[in-house]
This record gives sequence, C-alpha cells and structure tokens, in this order.
Amino acid sequence: MLYNLHAMIRRACTDLVTSRLQHYPAVALIGPRQSGKTTLARSLAGRYFDLEQPGDRTRLDVEWDELCAGEELVVLDEAQVAPEVFTRLRGAIDSRRNRMGRFLLLGSVAPALMVRVSESLVGRLSLVELTPFLHWEISSAASRDHWLLGGYPDGGIREPARFPQWQNDYLALLAQRDLPNWGLPARPHVTERLLRMTAAVTGQIWNASAVGASMGLSHPTVNSYVDYLEGAFLVRRLRPFAANLKKRLVRSPKLYWRDSGLLHALLRVRSHDELLVQPWVGASWEGYVVEQVLSTLAATGRRFDPGFLRTSDGQEIDLLVDCDGERWAFEIKLTSQPDSHDLAKLNRAADLVGATRRILVSQTRRSSFSEGQISTNLPRLTEYLRKK
Repeated sequence: MLYNLHAMIRRACTDLVTSRLQHYPAVALIGPRQSGKTTLARSLAGRYFDLEQPGDRTRLDVEWDELCAGEELVVLDEAQVAPEVFTRLRGAIDSRRNRMGRFLLLGSVAPALMVRVSESLVGRLSLVELTPFLHWEISSAASRDHWLLGGYPDGGIREPARFPQWQNDYLALLAQRDLPNWGLPARPHVTERLLRMTAAVTGQIWNASAVGASMGLSHPTVNSYVDYLEGAFLVRRLRPFAANLKKRLVRSPKLYWRDSGLLHALLRVRSHDELLVQPWVGASWEGYVVEQVLSTLAATGRRFDPGFLRTSDGQEIDLLVDCDGERWAFEIKLTSQPDSHDLAKLNRAADLVGATRRILVSQTRRSSFSEGQISTNLPRLTEYLRKK
C-alpha cells in the first residue's frame, strides 16, 4: 500500500526556518540523512549546491563572488564535507553583516561534530533541527504504522513494504561510510555491533562499562563512539535531573534510539504483532513518546531543557521538561486503560521536583485535561503542545 503524502510535503519546521532566515545571515538545517532536509530547502528556492558532488563544489568556487554580491538565498547541502567553506562564509557574512537570510546550510551531523561551525560562525548562524516525519505530520492512515516503521520518508512511510530492509541498508551505509568519514575511528563491524547493543538497552540507564566489557572496549572508548551516534542523530542520551533532594538520585543518563523504525529493524521486529510480544516493548513505546514530545517542541521553536528523574527507592519520572517557565512531568504507559494508581505514582514523584504540570501519556481513547494534570494519548498530547 502506498500512502499519499503529497499534502504533507511541507514540513512543520518550514515556518521556523523561514523566520530564522529573517533574523540571521545564515541558518543551519541539521538532521539525519534522508530525513527531508534537501526537499525542504528546495521548497524555499535559491541557488542550490550539493557539496558532496565535486562539480557543485567547483561551481560554488567559481561563482562565489557573484553569489555573495547577489540577493538570492544560497543553499549548501552536506556542508560538513567542505570545511573550507566556513571561513569563506564568515568573511561573506561579515562584509554585509546587516543582510539577513543569505545562506542555508544543510548538515547530517550535529554541530558537536562540525567543529568549523562553532569556530567560524558563532553569532552569525541559527540552528534548526529537522527530524524524520513526526506522527502528526503525516496522514492518519500512515500514522497508525508510525511507531513500528519510524519516520523516514523512504523507510516505510510511503511504502510500508520497504521496512525493515531500508533501515538495514541505511544503518549499514552509515557504519561503512558516513560515520568513518565524520571521524568515528571504529571499524564498520564494531560499529554495527555497537548499534545492536545500544538498541538492546534502549530506555535503560546507560552503562558504558557493561557495554564495553561485552565488546572488549574501555568505557571511555564506548562513550566516545556513542558521541558519534548521537551526533548522527541516531541516539539520544537523556540527562538525569539535577536537584538537591533528600533522596539519592540516579546520576547516569538514559539512552534512547531516536527513530523507532531503526530500533525495531535492529531488534529484528517486522510487524505490530511481533512488536507487542517483545519484553522490551514498553521501553520502545517510552522512547517513541519521548522523541515525539521533544521533537514537537523543537519544531515549534521553543526553548526547553529535558531530563528524567529516578530515585534510589524507585520513584521515577520518565520525562521532565522545563519549558516556558514551567516544569512538566511525564509518565509514559503502554496501556489503553490508565488508572488512578498511575496518576498517584506520577504525582508523588512530581511533588519532589515541584512540577507544575503532570502528564500521563498512554494509548487511552479518553482524555482528561484539568488544571495542572492531564491524562491523554499521544496524538492529543502533541496537538496540545503545538497549540500551547
């Protein structure tokens, strides 16, 4: 079955990119490969250069003075492969500092791996992250499979039969070509094993020593490798909440795979029926909700600080978000019938950190919105977050 995504081609963060171009000389649109950055950029018109293509790099070099003197937006795709361009960008921007919206850079690695961005363009560039499709960006027919398939346009959203082969090919290419090109020193077979091991511990407290012991690597080495996975937008390390509480707190981060389709491919799940009988299905659902919530907030351009809470005596908040002067506490349950015990558990933990809003996310069909407390499903929650 082919899902019609024609009406959804315009991504949710398009307005954010347009707004940032009005206020900055340059904007960097970052996100994983194949998430739709090029399609979004081309929708904004301008002069387009793919810096992975030698011909386009030559054309950019020859036309540089003309481009800098002109008024068109200049789009530089996969900017991280041409680090020499960042010095030229700085000079061009500084020569006409009051002119906004001159350059749109597209990148498949986070700024932590793009050292030239932090060195050359501080104060001159705004960052916007584009994720694979969020569940609310696509049609209701396609969104029913979104948790299983993930959000990559070619990974099953358009044609479900491509899952999970597309994901397996995508990860193999990252391990064999892209991650080494971006600086990861591990051999491809080591990277592929690390991908599988991080998938097996998604939603758990991250223990680099345990993973390293099973791979014959030191925990600093494992952490340095995971830095690259995080920089490639594959995984997210959710930091522990820092507070002076009377209880002892877990101080290590939790690790999640950001795209559920990649996670399920790594764990060899091919259908909803297979997914729902896995012992780790709750962790998959939790990570999926965490990513949808945080990516929805990011797509609306809001500033937020995410984390989680776990105490030594078992009290826990799956997701804590400081946003808009409030503190939101999320409890994530894979059930269609949440009960009062779930809310009571959330409230006890939320009281510890003074959360102003407590949100229970499940697969319920009945939503309840009251002052300071919400029980709802993911579609209603992300609708609420977009309107808030």
